[in-house]
Amino acid sequence: MTLMDQPIRSAQLTTRNPIDGEAVATYPVAGPPEVAAAIARARSGADWWRDLGFGARRAHLLAWKSAIALRADELADVISAETGKPHGDAVLEVMLTLGHLDWAAKNAEHVLRRRKVKSGLVNYNQHATVGYEPYGVVGVIGPWNYPFYTPMGSISYALAAGNAVVFKPSELTPGAAVWIAERWDEAVGHDVLIAVTGDRETGAALVAADIDKIAFTGSTATAKKVMAAAAERLVPIVAECGGKDAVLVAADADLDAAADFVVFGGMGNAGQTCAGVERVYAVDSIKDALVAKVVERAQRLRTGGDDAQYGPMTLPAQADVVRAHVDDALRTGTAALGGPESIQGRTIAPIVITDVDESSDAVQHETFGPLVVINPVASLDEAVARANATSYGLTAAIFTRDTRAADRAAGRLRTGVVSINSVLGFAGVAALPFGGVKDSGFGRIHGADGLREFCTVKSIARQTRKPMLNLLTMDRTEKDMHTAAKMIPMLHGRSKPQR
Repeated sequence: MTLMDQPIRSAQLTTRNPIDGEAVATYPVAGPPEVAAAIARARSGADWWRDLGFGARRAHLLAWKSAIALRADELADVISAETGKPHGDAVLEVMLTLGHLDWAAKNAEHVLRRRKVKSGLVNYNQHATVGYEPYGVVGVIGPWNYPFYTPMGSISYALAAGNAVVFKPSELTPGAAVWIAERWDEAVGHDVLIAVTGDRETGAALVAADIDKIAFTGSTATAKKVMAAAAERLVPIVAECGGKDAVLVAADADLDAAADFVVFGGMGNAGQTCAGVERVYAVDSIKDALVAKVVERAQRLRTGGDDAQYGPMTLPAQADVVRAHVDDALRTGTAALGGPESIQGRTIAPIVITDVDESSDAVQHETFGPLVVINPVASLDEAVARANATSYGLTAAIFTRDTRAADRAAGRLRTGVVSINSVLGFAGVAALPFGGVKDSGFGRIHGADGLREFCTVKSIARQTRKPMLNLLTMDRTEKDMHTAAKMIPMLHGRSKPQR
């Protein structure tokens, strides 16, 4: 159910196509009363949804998936109209997202069902189990750059874990949220997934309301505000806050493959990808060759017309951020492709700048646009050190033919995800958890960890027989205490020598 089903309030927002500024659709702006009402409905739906059990939830989720898939092209149209991205990119977003929904629906029972754990020698009389229970109602606050894929990383797994969801999308891209909520109504028909449209005040109302967990995607600064508000009621959150992702290219790397992936990760979706490519560290001996290959590929990209390979900045102010980073980078670096002239309103042609000082904003802060900085390093070890030298830690990529070197570098990178010989290779692997460290956030979506993220853990110990030593009593005997004292060095006083 969506707010579109309710009487339209006086406050409204109108979405516009970033390409031509034409109005796309109008949606109500939910205030605190409307948000509270949505949560109340979800609270009722959550009881029904939880009590269904894994098998019935799986069937409903797969029916919802089917309802989306059968009209995928329609959803892609909605995404494309509001973000400005090419229709083909929107189709890819839908395909990747449905893969995650499918995995979550089919694997929730295996991951979350109650299981037995070993009790240990002393506690042989305890039958110990651990299980996972849904929080209740999860509030999801989604971004505008991938308005279906990113929030569904929380929604799919929260629903599969047995929670109800209230979804507040970005005010720039509410269409996908309303659309999938309508498909839910058609396929399932209960108040388990509810979309509330609106602005920042709507999001603030959701955080302050009677919610059990929050899944947030956005800037680090906003995440801190969400955390502060959630802390008032000790509401837990999972936060994905963007990155300054680096590609590390060794001397033995396949440069053609590396260049292809740098252009894809750096320029795809107009660079508006949290886990894309913003920095490249290439070993000196191959740096110039890599730059040439990246430039050759990037300068062929089309940024306008019906066959554009990426669209304009979805957020108008983002063009100013890109311009500021380009200007700062050029104070020390050299433009290999493009420059300030590449920025034409909200449309930005590919920009590649080399030899940029590491203190530059273009190296240290998230650009979120089609700007790639390529800097030389003496070795893969130095590349790791440079990659780690920002406040972010979302993803990174390594290109080398040396498997051992790649594994060593991956182990030392302070990121939540590492790709080897690809960029964004993890995005379609539903079993892999996704999330960052440092200013890139915490918690995980996707995979088994993503399912557990939306659960509370409950441990149960059931006594099945009398204990060997009756120590859990105020009337312990001297004999039992004497035996316990002798067991301590027997159980814990020996250690195997280190090799």
